[in-house]
Amino acid sequence: MSFRMNTRTRIAVLMIPPALLLLFFFVLPMFVMASYTFREGSFGAARQRFTLAHYREFLENAAFQHLLWRSMLLSLETSLYCVILAYPAAYYLAFQAGPKRLTLLTLIIAPAWTSFLLRVLAWKLILGSEGMLSSLLQSVGLLREPKPLLLYTRGAVVVALAYSWIPFVVLPIFAALDRIDRDLLEAAADLGCAPWQAFLRVTLPLSMPGVAAGFVFVFIPTLGEWVTPALVGGVKGVMYGNIIQDQFARALNWPLGSLMSFVMLLLMLALILPISRFARFLRLGGL
Repeated sequence: MSFRMNTRTRIAVLMIPPALLLLFFFVLPMFVMASYTFREGSFGAARQRFTLAHYREFLENAAFQHLLWRSMLLSLETSLYCVILAYPAAYYLAFQAGPKRLTLLTLIIAPAWTSFLLRVLAWKLILGSEGMLSSLLQSVGLLREPKPLLLYTRGAVVVALAYSWIPFVVLPIFAALDRIDRDLLEAAADLGCAPWQAFLRVTLPLSMPGVAAGFVFVFIPTLGEWVTPALVGGVKGVMYGNIIQDQFARALNWPLGSLMSFVMLLLMLALILPISRFARFLRLGGL
């Protein structure tokens, strides 16, 4: 009994510091931001007045809702591209790389060690009129004169975001694939499964928790992204996060900006919870 009490005490001591950090730097700021949604203004005595005007403004503004929907689709598209591109790399690392896996994994992660802003600016140069892509197409005769390709479009935002987040998708998929018991694949082969059948019936289902984790890793940060659209998206690539940033930094309308942030958070939770339940179901099912 004393051993159990000691174990519980040690667990409590270890959990208290991160719990306090989470309380003061996440939960408390969220409550403060929630209170701003009911204030009439950001500054002065007016901010103490209770109002629902910002809720009515958001519900009546179809442009905000359309931009949120478009941003969600862009984030889903980016997450899907990241999973599709990362899965073959993770599969090779888990099953084919052998002793080279650590070196190759380091090379995949290495770009993430540099500044996120520098990587986005690099894509701005690549896609610009004098960039590498335009010069390459001119050299092969597909372009007669320099001109920007994809720059300041929705496609440029997807390309830059997918490039930035692929390493964070490779890691969970690689971890899931690496945990697969190789005896299962041998048993599938002994039972007459072709390699592609073994992949569809054994490897892919067992790796789905890693795929779900990688998808979430990309979707959550990209939904509120505003730096990348501001640099390479232009008017056509504006996302919901850009409007939130404008409300806080330019319009100084903190109540509306807080409300828009909470709407995005609720939508994100509504999409993430089914994915997490699906991943938990796979784990409980032994997959």
